[in-house]
Amino acid sequence: MATGGALWPGAALGPALLIGVLVTGCAGTGPTGGTAGPSTTARAGGSPSPSATPPEDLCAKLVTHWSLEVLDGDTYGDYQSMGLSNGQYDILREVVDEARAEKKRAGSAAARRLIERRARADCQEWYRSGGPGEGPWG
Repeated sequence: MATGGALWPGAALGPALLIGVLVTGCAGTGPTGGTAGPSTTARAGGSPSPSATPPEDLCAKLVTHWSLEVLDGDTYGDYQSMGLSNGQYDILREVVDEARAEKKRAGSAAARRLIERRARADCQEWYRSGGPGEGPWG
């Protein structure tokens, strides 16, 4: 056992030393333990993260997905739970109504093709003419 009541060398310096070591050891590190600052890719001259999906493409994906989901049902569900805006939901209802008629006339495969085609065209048109308006129901 060490002399002076200390259990390890330097313990007599007290908690202030320990706190100072801990704070100093953490200074300037990022969440992964590296130094804070721009990413390695950015410092090396690489490109930033990929660009976001264009809104008309995202609209078409969402409308297509939910149109296929509700094609055989008798209700549309809540547009908010689907992650759609009011305008996207309007597109969905028109697409599904037309797809149901197509399904009766030409079968399920034809209805799916119609959904994919109309969702893309209607979303592109909606965004070309201004897309969502002001407020949450755009």
